[in-house]
Amino acid sequence: MGGLLANFAAGAFLVMFRPFKVGDFVSAGGITGTVDELGLFATTINTPDNIKTVVGNNSIFSGNIQNFSANPYRRVELTAQLSHGVNVPEAIALLKDKISRIPNVLTDPAPDVEILEFNPSGLLLAVRPYCSNDNYWQVYFDTNKVIYESFGEAGYPIPATHTVLHNR
Repeated sequence: MGGLLANFAAGAFLVMFRPFKVGDFVSAGGITGTVDELGLFATTINTPDNIKTVVGNNSIFSGNIQNFSANPYRRVELTAQLSHGVNVPEAIALLKDKISRIPNVLTDPAPDVEILEFNPSGLLLAVRPYCSNDNYWQVYFDTNKVIYESFGEAGYPIPATHTVLHNR
């Protein structure tokens, strides 16, 4: 009985505070997907792989809620590995130019391409275009394709992984 009351109370708070609405893409109660229905006891979320999931409202309200649809645009988070010896400023300029031409990539804010870290294979670039929420996956996949094609056309070598062996 306590679980039902907790779910009901949480449902009332969700209706009152409205951290999300039907149609929003959220991560709540350990589930990520599109809100299909918001009830007093439970919320129905459709996951990206098309699984309808019913989540008790207490699970949602007692944890963190991320609403990916609340803001007008979103940043796509990707990385691109460069091999040692590649001209880094040239690679950054190339990606910024090519990514800015992808349909639905915003010009304001402009795409970010910066050195993220150094590793045994070379440099890892952070590649971050911005887009409206509705175009997130299209921009995500198109950006990966542009990274692959741009580096291939520029003749950049494929980064080699390094394994260190110790003889004992």
